[in-house]
Amino acid sequence: MKFFVDTADVNEIRDLAETGLLDGVTTNPSLVAKSGKDFIPLIREICGIVPGTVSAEVAATDYETMIQEGRYLATLAKNVAVKVPLTPAGLKVCKALSSGGTMVNVTLCFSSAQAILAAKAGATFVSPFVGRLDDIGEDGMGLIKEICEIYRAQNMKTEVLVASVRHPRHVVEGAKLGAQVATVPPAILRQLFAHPLTDKGLAQFVADWQKTGQKILPAEVQPLKTRA
Repeated sequence: MKFFVDTADVNEIRDLAETGLLDGVTTNPSLVAKSGKDFIPLIREICGIVPGTVSAEVAATDYETMIQEGRYLATLAKNVAVKVPLTPAGLKVCKALSSGGTMVNVTLCFSSAQAILAAKAGATFVSPFVGRLDDIGEDGMGLIKEICEIYRAQNMKTEVLVASVRHPRHVVEGAKLGAQVATVPPAILRQLFAHPLTDKGLAQFVADWQKTGQKILPAEVQPLKTRA
């Protein structure tokens, strides 16, 4: 499974990219507004930090403006995926852009029927919002399961991108069901590392090693921070 981080915070993106585990970034108008930065230079900056896919969303809702925005966004960097809403106009834009070789992320998917249309329109990614479905008492992961089953049965190439992730189990369940991507807020992405037994075990190992008084590295190759 590929991990995208769902943020427009450049510092967070840079920090997570340094782990070597980050495959891409998703942004949206709300995240851009939260960043307080100008959209176009921000996307260029993110694309320079992360070699993987960076989703940049159109702002318009009508076809004529969306297609112009999408074509422009695609020129910002080779790793831009133009993000469009799952509306009739958005799917029309998706078809036009994908036919020309542009990556497209179709967002705000809430049903399997919508996901079928996104794949038919040539979407590179479809983004079902599992957390928002859970919030209204529906089964977000059930939707992921159904879309994955349909895409496999129909040999559809669109990748399922688990979005609106609320907790690590959404990521784990999405991976089990066959979703190719999860886009995760920074805080939840860091939660994937965490387990209290890992912390407890490491603390015990460190304490026991210190009792031995030994060092693995010889003095001449000790890290600079440990030298006097």
